[in-house]
Amino acid sequence: MLDCAIIGGGPAGLNAALVLGRARRNIVLFDHAKPRNAVTHESHGFITRDGVSPSEFRSFAHDDLRKYPSITIHNTEIVRIEKTSESAFQLQTQNGETFSAKKVILATGLKENLPNVPGIYDMYGKSLFSCPYCDGWELRDQPLVLIAENKHGAHMAKVISQWSKDLIVCTNGLSIIPEEDKAMLQQYDIRVVEEKIAKLEGSAGILKTVILKNGEELARTGGFVITELSQTHHFASSLGYKTDDNGGIKIDNLGRTSIPGLYAAGDSTIAGPSQLILAAAHGSLAAIGVNSDLTMEAF
Repeated sequence: MLDCAIIGGGPAGLNAALVLGRARRNIVLFDHAKPRNAVTHESHGFITRDGVSPSEFRSFAHDDLRKYPSITIHNTEIVRIEKTSESAFQLQTQNGETFSAKKVILATGLKENLPNVPGIYDMYGKSLFSCPYCDGWELRDQPLVLIAENKHGAHMAKVISQWSKDLIVCTNGLSIIPEEDKAMLQQYDIRVVEEKIAKLEGSAGILKTVILKNGEELARTGGFVITELSQTHHFASSLGYKTDDNGGIKIDNLGRTSIPGLYAAGDSTIAGPSQLILAAAHGSLAAIGVNSDLTMEAF
């Protein structure tokens, strides 16, 4: 039986595998190679790896993991997890293989749902992004747009203004920003446009114009999108762990969920900004939780 099965080969799962491999735990990392950041050309904010592409990061991580003989990587998807006893889980892959593990770390991440705006998928990951801390530097001092369809638009606009003062907020036909927030943003020359967006135009993924339904054209060279996030897996019904109001998996400071033996790390907990370095740190904490609990149980 495995000491731990890690579901998800993003930064959280990879770093959890590294910590557990170095702790001499017998583990398997399941990675179906469908990362949320696949459209991203560069990842930022991770010291010594600033500007690394997601594929490069994954390759470097796998090189690190190969040093530890107790780590196995399976490039497949887990479709079912069941708790079979107080100290064991059974996992089934999409190919019908089964694995048993004492502990499980869910590091499956989230999927992003973009606003329904024609042309947005062509621009996303190239000139439109979701995280200003990740990509704001590259868009600094440019004329930007923020496409926001929820209540977080005013807050995000304030954050983005640190990188560019030339900012327009488009709510795509929705009246979601309170009048007092609109007035406050206007004081800082941040315009709020509630007209519906007809389409985004540009070339090779680089935004040039936001065209509104009323015919107005906004010349913009990039910007940000507030995405709706949801879990990539459907294990909640079979495992029964608790979630918060945002759909994130509830965990303690070492990644323990409400189900003994089940841990979660990274974006699936929706614990904060979706940054590479934060996800990796969450993976490390969950791995320490797993190793600590296994050690205490052995004694």
